[in-house]
Amino acid sequence: MFWRMTGLSTSSPVETIMDKENFTLEDLLDEDEIIQECKSQNSRLINFLRERAQVEQLLQYIVKEAHDEDADKTRNFKFPYVACEIFTCEVDIILKALVEDEELMKLLFSFLEPEHTHNTLLAGYFSKVVISLLLRKTVPFMNHIQDHPEIIRKLVDLIGITSIMEVLIRLISSDEHLYTNFTGSMKWLEDTDVLEMIVDKFSSSESPEVHANAAEILCALTRYAPPGLAAKISSPSFVGRLLHHALGDTRPNSVLVNSLTVCISLLDSKRLTMGTYHIYNRYMTHGPTVSPNPETVEGMLGSLGDLLKLLDSPSHENVLVTTYGKLQPPLGKHRLKIVEFISVLVAVGNESAEGELIRLGALKQILELFFKYPYNNFLHHHVEHIVVSCLESKNTTFTDHLLNECNLIGKILDAEKNLFLVVEPAEPTIPAEGKEPPRIGNIGHITRIANKIVQLGCSNSNILEHLQKNSEWDEWHTNILSKRNAVENVHHWGCGRPNSVQDRTRDSDDDDYQDRDYDVAALANNLNQAFNGGGYRHDETDETHGSIDQIDEDIYFDDESAEVVISSLRLGDDDQESGSSLFTNSNWFAFEDGRIVPDNSGYSFPSSSTVGEADNNSGDTEISNDPEPLIMSEVPPPEEINNNNNNPEWVEWREPAEEMSPSSSSSSPVEEEDKSCLASDSEVEPKTELSTSCSSEPALIIATTSTNAEDDVVSGEAEIEKKD
Repeated sequence: MFWRMTGLSTSSPVETIMDKENFTLEDLLDEDEIIQECKSQNSRLINFLRERAQVEQLLQYIVKEAHDEDADKTRNFKFPYVACEIFTCEVDIILKALVEDEELMKLLFSFLEPEHTHNTLLAGYFSKVVISLLLRKTVPFMNHIQDHPEIIRKLVDLIGITSIMEVLIRLISSDEHLYTNFTGSMKWLEDTDVLEMIVDKFSSSESPEVHANAAEILCALTRYAPPGLAAKISSPSFVGRLLHHALGDTRPNSVLVNSLTVCISLLDSKRLTMGTYHIYNRYMTHGPTVSPNPETVEGMLGSLGDLLKLLDSPSHENVLVTTYGKLQPPLGKHRLKIVEFISVLVAVGNESAEGELIRLGALKQILELFFKYPYNNFLHHHVEHIVVSCLESKNTTFTDHLLNECNLIGKILDAEKNLFLVVEPAEPTIPAEGKEPPRIGNIGHITRIANKIVQLGCSNSNILEHLQKNSEWDEWHTNILSKRNAVENVHHWGCGRPNSVQDRTRDSDDDDYQDRDYDVAALANNLNQAFNGGGYRHDETDETHGSIDQIDEDIYFDDESAEVVISSLRLGDDDQESGSSLFTNSNWFAFEDGRIVPDNSGYSFPSSSTVGEADNNSGDTEISNDPEPLIMSEVPPPEEINNNNNNPEWVEWREPAEEMSPSSSSSSPVEEEDKSCLASDSEVEPKTELSTSCSSEPALIIATTSTNAEDDVVSGEAEIEKKD
């Protein structure tokens, strides 16, 4: 530590306390440096803390709350925190003193007793100590748990506390290396009835927090459980027991929602299902990555009919007021979760599940909800997933059912005819009074579904046959859908969007530069030359040159820096047919010693000061491909700058009032691309002469404005050569 460094020796506050004759544990816990001293392995302090009396007192702070009214904040907050940190510093000798003492372990787990006050703050400290023992002292800790199996039951009883839930997750599922390295110590958990105890928490007498935490533990088991527990949780008997609680007569909606969350995790263990709504990926994927156990799917189909009946049961909340109107009744979390469950079940591709869905008419019922609630995007996402999975299914009967009995194409065309919300008392979505009815909010998902139908129709004769039977489809596809796709195609937007938007397959900013049409190394070299090789040329004093040379020593552009500069300049796409390339989407220009070097890119920037004049002369001016040259406003004399407290002046760019003749000779477009045009070096006069350049290549702008009134000269040089 700092105070132990040679030459900087300083007395530690902890050592000062321990030098006293009658110091106590409270004196040490009240010192802020004690945690750092434990981490630095202070042998004198650790030998004191390892004593049984001190370990017991530390546990007392963690597991027992002070009910004395005279207890101050230090006893209730600071001492428990410091005691927890001492154990979680993972000092081996202190943890060993705890885990090898039977009475101390009983004191630790006395926190789980029903008559104990389960403070949320102390529960967090308790869980941290237990997890630390589990990771560092796995064998003796698990031996103690095995000798006292009632600890598992007590943990399950307190599953509503999130910290206790984390202990259970660590204990039975998440730490894979524990099962790999300590197979004998962990295998006994597979023979316990811990899963049944957790599932039984889905009873109507428990709180929603208990239901949510129980579902989270079971979902963690579906992803990380050892083979024995994984086989038990995916068995038909376990799934039937789970759905039995979900479909009880007196069950609250939280039981149904969280039970279906576990079922969804069983069907797709890679799916993020925590919370009311899971976070969707940027690009929607269809189908789980790992096929579930067919027996698990069969166990769920027995309760599918009862689940579909709940789709007709409205939410307990009769009216929900929104910005667009009101819902009578709203969709509700339980119906949304049922639709999500069916979307995952359809993606499995199980023929028995598809046949049961056809028999029960589930798809038709779900499509009706899609159009009855046109502003619930979560619902629309799941329905789109269902429709795409049906269309991509190898079961032609499933696809025919969607297109014929469910009349998917007809419903799409009817929705396009009624783009605004209609006031109908029988519909649950009612527009707000006194306002114009808004447009329905599911047109985007309808468009995506229609595009998917058209795409699959090109390769699927069955879908194509259904499209050809509908005479209205061709007209709507030609007059509405095709035009809408053209408008929404971002690849054809001419607003200078970045190239990364064009490439939809890249998920990060780490672009693949292999397909670029320029040499990064060459451009980096040019940038180095621009900055280091004379980018600043001034006819100034030696003192000024000396300062510039010192700055140039620190300037260097590597390939990565060049990419940053180039990516900031690249405003167009890679479509070479449209004439856009790396640098042709902007009017790049350079100036050297006040002489402006415009490019030949064909872009011009109108100014408000010359619009009227340009309009008046539009009939007499011959239109050419060359842009009008830009001029820089006159630099004020030094006397005026002195009157302005030596403040630097802003450089204003504007178009000339009258057209200037180019100073350079014209050449063919092919010759223009191969030339590298540089402005000649000259001093800036108050009235700057203009020179035009034939180069269409970009130029690096380097402008300096001196803050010295006597040397107020604006100069610069720009040069970027594109190497073949």
